[in-house]
Amino acid sequence: MKTAGNTILITGGGSGIGRELAARFHALGNTVIVAGRRKEVLEQTIAGREGMLAITLDMEDPEAITACAGQLLADYPSLNVLINNAGIMRREDLTRTRDLHNAEKTIVTNLLGPIRLTNALIDHFARQPDAAVVNVTSGLAFVPLSGTPTYCASKAALHSYTLSLREQLKGKVEVIELAPPGVRTELEPGQSNREGFMALDEFIEETMTLFGEKPTPAEILVQQVGFLRWAERNGHFDQAIEIVAAH
Repeated sequence: MKTAGNTILITGGGSGIGRELAARFHALGNTVIVAGRRKEVLEQTIAGREGMLAITLDMEDPEAITACAGQLLADYPSLNVLINNAGIMRREDLTRTRDLHNAEKTIVTNLLGPIRLTNALIDHFARQPDAAVVNVTSGLAFVPLSGTPTYCASKAALHSYTLSLREQLKGKVEVIELAPPGVRTELEPGQSNREGFMALDEFIEETMTLFGEKPTPAEILVQQVGFLRWAERNGHFDQAIEIVAAH
């Protein structure tokens, strides 16, 4: 993936990892479009940055995704990179019957949202030079945190989907997976101050260095996530489950 001269759409661009990726890619000379539900935080992301734009998009609404994609392609025909970053995490108690609203919302946002948006753009991307799709998964796709089971399942599913997407689009569209460790953002309330989590600026710095490698790695993995990504292969999966559960 080239790191300059792109037109990039980043979902979940109003905060956290999405906001910082937007700033860094914009600084490299890309046109960046950030998408999310809350207009006010998107406006904060783009404030003072010429060539960065904001659009509101509800990733739970399939009709909104289709309409938004059509408008984007009409307004920005040079669009060639999609970063599927939007996601939510909710705690769930599986020991009793419960309302499944949060579980269903998580699957729709974290899995169906990226599938739908990629689908809406893929014909265009297949005709674009230097096109790329970046799916943001998680280290928890490989070692789940039991307190957030549907989040972990959605990221594991997105990892698997990304593998198939990469194989089918080989030679047409570059497909990259970005799997963060626990990062100090507000994905969960209080997470931005949590012990043992990676500082956001350090994560972004290492991530952008990896994006700059030639060729770009198929998986963008900062050093800290390796413990989770390779837990099963390296024989410490049970230990990793216990460590993750402590958080």
